[in-house]
Amino acid sequence: MQPFELPLTAAADAIRQRRMSPVELVDSVLDRVEQVEPQVGAYVTVTAEQARRSALEAEREAAAGRFRGPLHGIPMGLKDLIDVAGVPTTASSRVRAHHRADSHSTVVARLAASGAVLVGKTHTHEFAYGLTTPQTRNAWDRGRVAGGSSGGSAVAVAAGAATFALGTDTGGSIRVPAALNGVVGLKPTFGLVPRHGVTSLSWSLDHVGPLTRTVADAAVVLSVLAGHDPRDPASLPLPAGDHRPDASADLAGLRVGVPRNYYFDHVDPQVEVAVRRAIDQLEALGARLVEVEIPMTRYIQATQWGLMVPEATAYHERTLRTAPDLYGADVRVLLEAGELMPAGDYLRAQRARALMRQEWSRMLEQVDVIAAPTVPTTAVPAGLQAMTWSDGTVESVSDAYVRLSAPANITGVPSLSVPVGRDRAGMPIGMQLLGRPLGEAVLLRVGHAYEQFAPAREIARVA
Repeated sequence: MQPFELPLTAAADAIRQRRMSPVELVDSVLDRVEQVEPQVGAYVTVTAEQARRSALEAEREAAAGRFRGPLHGIPMGLKDLIDVAGVPTTASSRVRAHHRADSHSTVVARLAASGAVLVGKTHTHEFAYGLTTPQTRNAWDRGRVAGGSSGGSAVAVAAGAATFALGTDTGGSIRVPAALNGVVGLKPTFGLVPRHGVTSLSWSLDHVGPLTRTVADAAVVLSVLAGHDPRDPASLPLPAGDHRPDASADLAGLRVGVPRNYYFDHVDPQVEVAVRRAIDQLEALGARLVEVEIPMTRYIQATQWGLMVPEATAYHERTLRTAPDLYGADVRVLLEAGELMPAGDYLRAQRARALMRQEWSRMLEQVDVIAAPTVPTTAVPAGLQAMTWSDGTVESVSDAYVRLSAPANITGVPSLSVPVGRDRAGMPIGMQLLGRPLGEAVLLRVGHAYEQFAPAREIARVA
């Protein structure tokens, strides 16, 4: 096994035990970037020289017995919405072509303090306003979408071009590409991970979280990221904590909610079979399955768009008027549509969100975690605009991909996507675990228990 193939926890152990040097790991990942980047287009910017300097410094510190933290010498990719001092933050847009960050975002400062090494900035759907990331190709099939908007981060991890990466999630933008590329994606509780220094799409829905190869890896990264930052008004006043799951795979006594509505409606049969099989595996590990009714489902789509669209338009108000031609056509249309939304619609969406949070809180009193598909179908061919379900219903690709992930953004509950198999074409399928606010430990425990019995994770073949 090459160093770039190692999951984070294995690589970190090898570095700490002096069986592998940070230089060896970073060089291996950079070589992999050079090999696969022409095929997948995961990165906006590759900071190779900076990465090599950081790796050499990490190696000197390790030789002296000084380890900064659990990510010492570990190569990472960062979605290009996240500020790194001295490095461009383009948001994959011509609007930001000449922007360069003056200082680190909070999450980058914490990652740097823990010893992580920046490999580069990964592509996003322009300003995170989309679910496909058209600049990037799926790690398992270049003719299919990567998912978005954190598509570059997911593909980099899946292809071995980063040991871990960060993304942002406003309506599923971490979990969707994680599911479509066969990696783990975690959207934490709203406010658990600070967003200072991260370009916003919709401030009341935005989250920052990790994309990794295993659940244990995600837990390590979350432990570094989480904790209060007064510069983010939504940041929860909580100290940092250790989120790493117990090694035990015993789920005895845990109640897993299985939705009887919404989450299995208009879902590809292969996705449903794989997710239900994974749920059965949770039961075999000792969990008790409990059917649950998802509340207020008819309001989910209207609430998600009713919140996101006007907030995004407000954020872009100045540049939309001064440089509209610099936006891609799909994003510009959405931003202009936001200018036509009445204030009453936004207020009604806020009211619906408050009611939805209340109803979800009641539902989550019955169970410890909910298990469901992450997305209703695997990665579709690039350029496909809509899909037709077996009953004749036509749904746009973006609406389909956001449909099952949006509830966690509206309510702010944590959600974890875990790979649970492949369809007949070999494309990855993801299961989504949702929990109570600040219930990351339970989600990570369940996800970690499941993956002990899942097939070994392999690096994408980059077809």
